[in-house]
Amino acid sequence: MLMRKPTRINRNSVVLLLALALVPGCKKEEAAPPAPAPKPAQPPPAPKPAAPVQQQLSSAVKGSGALSFKKDPFKPAIVPVTPAPSATAAGSSVSPAADLLPIQSFEVSKFKVAGIIAGMRENRALLIDPNGKGYVVQVGMQVGNGNGRVTRITPSSVEVVEKGAGRGKGRTIVLTLAKKR
Repeated sequence: MLMRKPTRINRNSVVLLLALALVPGCKKEEAAPPAPAPKPAQPPPAPKPAAPVQQQLSSAVKGSGALSFKKDPFKPAIVPVTPAPSATAAGSSVSPAADLLPIQSFEVSKFKVAGIIAGMRENRALLIDPNGKGYVVQVGMQVGNGNGRVTRITPSSVEVVEKGAGRGKGRTIVLTLAKKR
């Protein structure tokens, strides 16, 4: 088998290649461009364009207040911030009807327990509202229109505590799982 020695590149040929790469090509000499003509006095202002026929669609809501961002993918990304209600609301703890979740629009006693998942980190329960819609709840979630909170989920029941108007403890409602037939 015949082995060749690697060829050395001649230093002169490298210098020659670099010099050729750096030398600009032949260019045709051009005459200097003529000086630009002086501009006339400012032209009269153009009339304002008419309002567009179609309004621009945007998720940004314009308003006098500040803007905030939401993480709900089904609502606009930017919504105006409304000022906080004044202290004349007599300290009512019930939210306006527009801010309530669907699970908070019925009395707690109207819900039925359809199933309970026990044995995980936290127990969870499936509650069915009077309209037949199901909600998976866990301890700490709000349920019902009386500011009720789920306090405990056992393998056979869900315990909800509704806060009273005063400093009292409120009332406890126990929803039990229907027995199998």
